Amino acid sequence: MPGTARLAVVGTSGYAFTYLQRARDLHEEGSAEFVGACDIQEPSAHALALLPPGARVHSDVDTMMRAARPDVVAVVTPPHAHRTIAAAVLRAGGDLLVETPPVLDLDGYDELTALIAESGRICQTGFQSFGSAALPLLAQAIASGELGEVVGVGAAGAWVRTDAYYARNPWAGRRWLDGQAVVDGALTNPFSHAVATALLVAGMAERAPSDITLELFGTRDLEADDTACLRLRFSAGPEIVVAASLCAEQDHEPYVVVHGTEGRAKFWYKTHRLEINDEHVPVAPPTDLLRNLLAHREDPSTPLLAPLSATRAFASVVQAVRDAPEPAPIPDGWIRTVGDGPGRHPVVRGIGEEVAVAAERLALFSEIGVPWAGPGRWWRRVHRVPVTP
Repeated sequence: MPGTARLAVVGTSGYAFTYLQRARDLHEEGSAEFVGACDIQEPSAHALALLPPGARVHSDVDTMMRAARPDVVAVVTPPHAHRTIAAAVLRAGGDLLVETPPVLDLDGYDELTALIAESGRICQTGFQSFGSAALPLLAQAIASGELGEVVGVGAAGAWVRTDAYYARNPWAGRRWLDGQAVVDGALTNPFSHAVATALLVAGMAERAPSDITLELFGTRDLEADDTACLRLRFSAGPEIVVAASLCAEQDHEPYVVVHGTEGRAKFWYKTHRLEINDEHVPVAPPTDLLRNLLAHREDPSTPLLAPLSATRAFASVVQAVRDAPEPAPIPDGWIRTVGDGPGRHPVVRGIGEEVAVAAERLALFSEIGVPWAGPGRWWRRVHRVPVTP
């Protein structure tokens, strides 16, 4: 396929399997040439069946970059491998889509940012919500003053996660694994889109927070939190509050809510629904971020929708969660267990309503009267922001 970008995928199982399917679809329609994949483990027969004739699965990234010579690489590995593999791809001259969370600290963000500048390559991240056609409409409503002055942005999400979810791989629910940061907490992986989208909508995505307040809680014998609340403040601009839990009675659709002096807007980022001042706003289908990367390569005037630069503040959040004290246990009296075997899961009484109240009031759990989140159970990390005279 002369002139067509050569595409490879790092990872073949779990969520990476969907990227193999997308790569094969792009190959079949002639939008890209699917030239190979990489995995340290033996791929399944289903994964191998998605590779076109002549494409191979390699056991390490450097070999894949030399043998397959991809122009674009999708990195869909466990979070703690993202930084190393992304850096290897950039050094080898490839453009990149790295899944979320793209990096786990500011050092990783700075390293990849420097490599992008040095190499002139492109780095897209996997925050699919950034491809929503609702975001330009919401940005337009904010810019036109339809909501008045934006004073805050909230986000909320509550899902069910069973024992099978935490047993699916060695890093699930871990903060560290074999000396490497994993940071698989509610805010930093399952609800990373809630945090990153709230930052983007608030116009703070590329800024350094001046203050981060975290309330991290757990219901299981895990290193990482499964219920958490976050407040972000900046030297200027609206504050952001995100509340999330993996211990709900049932799944609640996550959303971002914009609070203005003259109105409000609500964006359900997984289904791309948008309401502005309680009026439903029709929204076109979202843009696939891998296709957006390919289009940007072909024509740089096509904006890259989820560049690494739009995850600067998010990297600060992940680092803060990584460095925070261990989650405080939620007392047993507030938890009941549902199901058994792999389907067993804890339910925190009222958590679906409490995350919504936090987002609506722009308040932490401890500030809205959640009994198990009382005084002394929260932790604050202050990021000092250099001030240019």
